[in-house]
Amino acid sequence: MKRDGHIHTPFCPHGTKDSLSLYIEKAIASGFTDISFTEHAPLPSSFTDPTPLKDSGMRQEELYPYIDAVAQAKDAYKEDIRIRVGLEVDFIEGYEEETRNLLDEVGPILDDAILSVHFLQIDGQYYCVDYSKEFFADIVSKAGSVHAVYDLYYKTVQSSISAELGNYKPKRIGHPTLVHKFQLSHGEKIDDSSQIIGILHRIAEAGYEIDLNSAGFSKPECLESYPPESYIGQAVKLGIPLVFGSDAHSAKGLHNHYSKLYNKEILR
Repeated sequence: MKRDGHIHTPFCPHGTKDSLSLYIEKAIASGFTDISFTEHAPLPSSFTDPTPLKDSGMRQEELYPYIDAVAQAKDAYKEDIRIRVGLEVDFIEGYEEETRNLLDEVGPILDDAILSVHFLQIDGQYYCVDYSKEFFADIVSKAGSVHAVYDLYYKTVQSSISAELGNYKPKRIGHPTLVHKFQLSHGEKIDDSSQIIGILHRIAEAGYEIDLNSAGFSKPECLESYPPESYIGQAVKLGIPLVFGSDAHSAKGLHNHYSKLYNKEILR
């Protein structure tokens, strides 16, 4: 089985308008048998998106049209490929109740879901950790150091794993080392190995999965997967299911770098 479990759609406000069929037909042509569309869920209504264009998630009014569109594609292509209706849900500290309410509402009609950390809270303000290297530098100035940002990121990921988000909480943790996205731009070498291993143990104890996310290979200030390849063996030893995710925001980006991760004996 070739699976891509993290794919965005034309409903993504910061992606392309490539059609669902364009993604699906490329997946079929590439030999994939199982894909999940996991569009960014609407952010909590009381949360203010800190990104300049406020485009981190779908608008609330787009949620059900998105679900319906993927469900229709799922039926149309059911003879050719398994398509899962999913969401990428943000874990935002302080907004657990609203997130749980969203999951209680849509969880019964989803086939898949990812729980990701994109936003960090510092002194009551929220910042998007992966928006740009300039925004990352601003977070560093607010937190006091690159090391402090890394600490806060992993602490927030740990909180996402332990959070009580109801019966429909996503069981796959999205790109668990996303804080590495700008590691080649900030000029500091941070040894976060113990924190990553700690996250892996928490995921294993919870019985969750990892989004083995290849998008970082395409980011010029990162050039590695989330988590890095050196941690894949440890995750496998812990019994953590690894679900490849290209995190594609365009048909061109679909399945990128799959062979870098799945040409290893451990993941065949």
